[in-house]
Amino acid sequence: MEMTGSSRLKADRDTVWTALNNPEVLKACIPGCESFESTGENAFEAEVGAKIGPVKAKFKGNVELVDIVPSQSYRLVGEGTGGAAGFAKGGATVSLSDIAGGTELSFAVTANMGGKIAQLGARLMTSTAKKYADRFFDAFAEQVGGKLEDEVADDGGATA
Repeated sequence: MEMTGSSRLKADRDTVWTALNNPEVLKACIPGCESFESTGENAFEAEVGAKIGPVKAKFKGNVELVDIVPSQSYRLVGEGTGGAAGFAKGGATVSLSDIAGGTELSFAVTANMGGKIAQLGARLMTSTAKKYADRFFDAFAEQVGGKLEDEVADDGGATA
């Protein structure tokens, strides 16, 4: 599955960058996140509850930030398991750019899943991923002072 999008935030780039690197902010913004803790420099362990169609699971996994360009971009790589529900492995590139009145946060996600969740079908997986991304960006925007526009800019780039 692949998905791209962006969010236009009222905050300056340094404020957004600081929030993107704060485990407490991320825990508060990730839907279903029960824990998000640092395990070392640029490494985190997370536990997230998720419901995808009829499958409900608690995923435990690790995330690492790599290719870091301070106040500009980084790439997340991670993997997690949800017991009988299956597993997920993937990454995301996150980049920031200055825009009039704030910062644009752009992302590109790739993910591979296996187990029961992979059997649910591409359409359900894509719509669920978009819903979770929208909820994350709404919560993140609140953490940094709001959105410039009352919507997440999305180029419709979600594919399975």
